[in-house]
Amino acid sequence: MELALLYSGGKDSSLAALLLDTFYDVTLVTAHFGVTEDWTHARDAAAELGYAFETLELDDEVAREATARMVEDGYPRGGIQRVHEHALEAVCGLDFDAVADGTRRDDRVPSISRAQAQSLEDRHGVDYLSPLSGFGRGAVDRLVESHLDVETGPSEEIPKADYEGELRRLIAAEHGQAAVDEVFPDHTQSYVHGRR
Repeated sequence: MELALLYSGGKDSSLAALLLDTFYDVTLVTAHFGVTEDWTHARDAAAELGYAFETLELDDEVAREATARMVEDGYPRGGIQRVHEHALEAVCGLDFDAVADGTRRDDRVPSISRAQAQSLEDRHGVDYLSPLSGFGRGAVDRLVESHLDVETGPSEEIPKADYEGELRRLIAAEHGQAAVDEVFPDHTQSYVHGRR
């Protein structure tokens, strides 16, 4: 069965791919808005891991909605959630039997509720999988440490292809760097360079 996994090049989505490839033919899919070339980081990580890779361009209007909400809220949660839900809908429209993401049990955002998962499945005729939803941060970190070569560091310094880089760029263009600094708290990101 063919599966599309939303992919950022980070440790969570990479670990999800490793867990799923026993059962599915996994294609890593990076959704983006065409604002930056950050998707190339995910392409390179996918190649290092040995998976097929595709990109999917998302609706610009969703990016505008997400950034407006983030600036209004003063934090990224609602905007990131909006983009993730849109990305899942878009990936469900591709020709795959199943779709998945790398969300973990402890993630506050993005997250997909049971009702949202069932709705995706019913409306698109696909299986939705969240292979890390039963794993806490510690379990994920231990599995990653033993199976993946990972670089970690401050979000703005680590190459990645999640939604954040493009949303930061859009907010900076419209509201300035101070707005970006206000919306996004300091946090650590990861980038996978291959398997151990």
